[in-house]
Amino acid sequence: MISKFRQALVAAFAASALAAGCAPAEPVDDGGVVLRFAVLGDAEPKPEPAFPGVEAAVRDVNALAGRERIDFVVGVGDIAHDGTLIQYDNVTPILQGLTRPFYPIMGNEEHTSTVERYLDYAGRWNPDVTSPRYVQDHGPVVIVYASPDFGRDFNDEGIEWIVQQVQAAAPTPVFLVVHGAQLGVYPEVPDKGVENPRFAEVVAQPNLAAVITGDLHMDMDRVVHSRQIGHVHYLHIPGLERTKIPDETRHTPMYRVFAISESGVVQVDTYQTGDPEPLDRHAYSFSITGR
Repeated sequence: MISKFRQALVAAFAASALAAGCAPAEPVDDGGVVLRFAVLGDAEPKPEPAFPGVEAAVRDVNALAGRERIDFVVGVGDIAHDGTLIQYDNVTPILQGLTRPFYPIMGNEEHTSTVERYLDYAGRWNPDVTSPRYVQDHGPVVIVYASPDFGRDFNDEGIEWIVQQVQAAAPTPVFLVVHGAQLGVYPEVPDKGVENPRFAEVVAQPNLAAVITGDLHMDMDRVVHSRQIGHVHYLHIPGLERTKIPDETRHTPMYRVFAISESGVVQVDTYQTGDPEPLDRHAYSFSITGR
């Protein structure tokens, strides 16, 4: 049952999406790539603590990095189911095999255990990751990494931190990496996401260009995974070990790659593990110029 509060949020964001038309901006040209990074989705396998999808994605990203520019790899949270030691232990040597730096955030699964446990293992994947929240300035964009404060949600202090980081980056466009988007962004799961109404302050920032999320384990072939609401682009990263939405009958491990050109065009490509070429049907692009 969706609460009245949730219904109001869902309706508000759905109306915003309808008004915006949910249409990606048309790129002007592709230019030369100045930044390219891969993004890995949720893992948290069950019942067995095995990570074949993550292992395949790491192998493919490393191969991709051998052919073309890959600057780093992002993780959107929910790596270890219930934050258990066996899952952290089993996935750690796989993530340590990445040939590019790995920058993760927490998800609701990591919060089932402790922040301290997450940071212990995150430091093994990348010693530069020492906090659940951090910022990277990459020139054409600033990336704000914001782990949830509890579950998949934020308290007011967390919202204020995000807003401050986005405002401090202005006028540079910002990509926000959070585990889940706010309620209503993905109508396939209308009652799951960030519930704090102050998240509206985050997405209202004029230089926020994109929100990159996982959490929902959606089948890319059966949902609308990339959409524009107002001036913000929402990009879903599919789960690597399990698919939940619209159902669990079919799972295809995929990951996404973001490339930013000199002209400010952002090309988002989706790769199925084992296939060296991106899937044309899931291509999405938008421009960060003139923001």
